[in-house]
Amino acid sequence: MTKYQNDYLKTWLFRPNEDIAVIEKLFESEPELYASTICFHAQQAVEKFLKAFLVFHNIDFPKTHDLDYLFLECKKIDARNFDIDLGSLTDFGLNKV
Repeated sequence: MTKYQNDYLKTWLFRPNEDIAVIEKLFESEPELYASTICFHAQQAVEKFLKAFLVFHNIDFPKTHDLDYLFLECKKIDARNFDIDLGSLTDFGLNKV
């Protein structure tokens, strides 16, 4: 992996931490009041982790917020570690809110 690729991967791995920090803060205050915002940031964190996985494996992907698409691309690489149900988390993405 080149330095550029390594830096690009680190960026994708760092970004979800901001979403997770927001989720934690909102849970500490009034989670019922911020439920949709919490779900939005959860969707964003999952999306960024999936994209980081694809970047790590040198897989190009289109600009998308569709977790189902990203998840299936990741599952092609490693099916046993992607045997979970994302439920309706995609519905909270940027194109859906």
